Amino acid sequence: MKQLTNDTKIALLMGGPGAEREVSLVSGKAVQQALLQAGFTQVTPVIVDEENPVIPAGAQLCYNMIHGTYGEDGGLQSYLEQLGIPYTGAGSAASRLCFDKILTKQVLVTAGVCTPKSEVIHAGERPSFSEPLVIKPPCQGSSVGVEIVREPGQLDAALATAARYSHELLVEEFICGKELTVAILDGEPLPVIHICPRSGFYDMQNKYPSMYGGAGTDYICPADLSPDATRAVQQEALRAYNALGVQVYGRADVLLTEEGKPYVLEINTIPGMTGSSLFPKAAAAAGISYSELCRRIAEISLNYPR
Repeated sequence: MKQLTNDTKIALLMGGPGAEREVSLVSGKAVQQALLQAGFTQVTPVIVDEENPVIPAGAQLCYNMIHGTYGEDGGLQSYLEQLGIPYTGAGSAASRLCFDKILTKQVLVTAGVCTPKSEVIHAGERPSFSEPLVIKPPCQGSSVGVEIVREPGQLDAALATAARYSHELLVEEFICGKELTVAILDGEPLPVIHICPRSGFYDMQNKYPSMYGGAGTDYICPADLSPDATRAVQQEALRAYNALGVQVYGRADVLLTEEGKPYVLEINTIPGMTGSSLFPKAAAAAGISYSELCRRIAEISLNYPR
């Protein structure tokens, strides 16, 4: 068993070529400070601008903080596997599945996980079911390109917007319910968070108002749920996590209807780690400090088989 020590050489990867680059840089800087506070003395930040970055010589662990394209889609994971360097987070196969919302949906349906009814269409096609519905580009994070269509007059503009990001689109039935998220650390669900956007829905602007100028979001953690509802949400999130083969940690987005039925939307395999991010909030509610969380992610990852 590999031991994590304070002089373990950690390459902290951040940035990346995708739409979430700026968020990744903020996450990376926060994790760097947390690792230093946790006692690690050899943490080297690596700003990634393209695929196959140069990894510092002697690196014993790559701490992946690249959200979205390349960092979360299995590309970086496959590269590090070829180099034989351990890395944080899910493996390459699970990363590819979770990054693609269409593939995720197929796995969840096959596994019997409760998830919204959906179909796949191509740019220029129209959905077969009526509004309200949600249109999603399959391979974007942080709700980039996601459009909620509540009435027929909004459909054409929504399809055109989403099609800017992908020729293939996932269309889901709109589920009215509480927006929840469940952080999972090494197979254990943490306290559920209730996400309450101050306007609109939980898009990039409301997730990161200081960076993108949105109205912001209020978070309730632990969520205002009964013990039974909490267990149901956590169990369904964990079923999705296991069905997709996620390793080390991840965060499941769930909608809970008034009738108490949880619908899993997706799993984030490199969730945000900024000061306002949800995974650290859930960990704090479980009594895990930010620096301890970062240490645990590194410790768990170092010994995961790839």
